[in-house]
Amino acid sequence: MVTGAGGFIGSHLVQSLVHAGAEVKALLHYNAQNGLGNLRWLDPGTLAAVNTVHGDLSDGEFMKRVVEGVDAVFHLGALIAIPHSYSAPRSYVETNVLGTLNVLEAVKACETPRLVHVSTSEVYGSARYIPMDEAHPLQAQSPYAATKIGADKLVESYVRSFGVRAVTVRPFNTFGPRQSARAVIPAVIAQALSRPSVIQLGTTTPVRDLTFVSDTVDGFITAATAPDSVVGGCYNLGTGQGIAIGDLARTILDLMGVSARIEEDPRRLRPAASEVDRLVSNHQAFRAATGWQPRVSLAEGLQRTIEFFQAHPDELPRSGFAQ
Repeated sequence: MVTGAGGFIGSHLVQSLVHAGAEVKALLHYNAQNGLGNLRWLDPGTLAAVNTVHGDLSDGEFMKRVVEGVDAVFHLGALIAIPHSYSAPRSYVETNVLGTLNVLEAVKACETPRLVHVSTSEVYGSARYIPMDEAHPLQAQSPYAATKIGADKLVESYVRSFGVRAVTVRPFNTFGPRQSARAVIPAVIAQALSRPSVIQLGTTTPVRDLTFVSDTVDGFITAATAPDSVVGGCYNLGTGQGIAIGDLARTILDLMGVSARIEEDPRRLRPAASEVDRLVSNHQAFRAATGWQPRVSLAEGLQRTIEFFQAHPDELPRSGFAQ
């Protein structure tokens, strides 16, 4: 079962699991439209093989019913937009912390063989040293990060207290086709498609470790299928290479053949003490435990992402980024 199956990474995970021969139950957030989210991008044959279920992480009884009988739960369901967490922190606590508690209670009650809990590199905050290994201190520099730290610690407590068979993975910045227009790479592509003279971004100096979505998904599946020695562990997923946002934007513009000036847009700035300056992973622990390593280069991943949005420009907002 995959929670957050309609999201960017979740839809790629569902697709990969089906192609690998798994029977997949995809949990989608219930709404009046009964939408599929990014699962709509799956080809009809793949989508027909998916058992889609609409519900809510906040309903503990519901979660126990849908977890019953599955061999593994991939828990991706979360509120992830950092800017919105400044405005609505309670909703992030309710979804990211209490929702994770409901998943844990369901996994515990059903004695699920493996839980892959998806965390984030944002739990580390600005790097005190790079590359950042799993021993790096946790620093909540946004309400979003605080709720993900809380969720991680709940998982840790259920492993130690109740023997829940969980593995926590901390992907660094994942990118690729279907990503939300709120993210920086689609935001640059969206503006570049209109061939402007100016590209507007937030601060351009932060450094990020960018992993293509197929490598991140492969890491999740590896965590679910690896030997029991990984149970209880927490592992980084990243490339170990960092790039400044400004340099990333210029790389995208070069790949698209666009010449434009890059300016700061105050609408995209975080509060000063909340900005995370550097995130660069050390993923050697997971590589040593499982053999996983990223395979798609930044240039190749960016080219694939550009081609997706060029083919589907309606997925991008005209302003360059989603509010």
